[in-house]
Amino acid sequence: MGKTLTRMDLCDAVHREVGLSRNESAELVESVLDLVSDSLVAGETVKISSFGTFSVREKAARVGRNPKTGEEVPIHPRRVLSFRPSHLMRDRIAAGNRA
Repeated sequence: MGKTLTRMDLCDAVHREVGLSRNESAELVESVLDLVSDSLVAGETVKISSFGTFSVREKAARVGRNPKTGEEVPIHPRRVLSFRPSHLMRDRIAAGNRA
């Protein structure tokens, strides 16, 4: 695995590409991430063109099993985050694998 992209990396990229100050770049990145997070918490789908779609799925309650002991354990209903990459992103990643 390679390097991990962090918030600071995003802020630095905005600073270099757009020319905003470092503080303004950090505020812009934070506001975008907050908007995406708030939308997902509200149950909305977030679609970023040529990147992918984030959505929240409702998972029903079910009975699971502890693999070590075999004991049945109830798994409560929950909401999970799902990401589906766009076809352009899939193609781009596949091309990187061939390089």
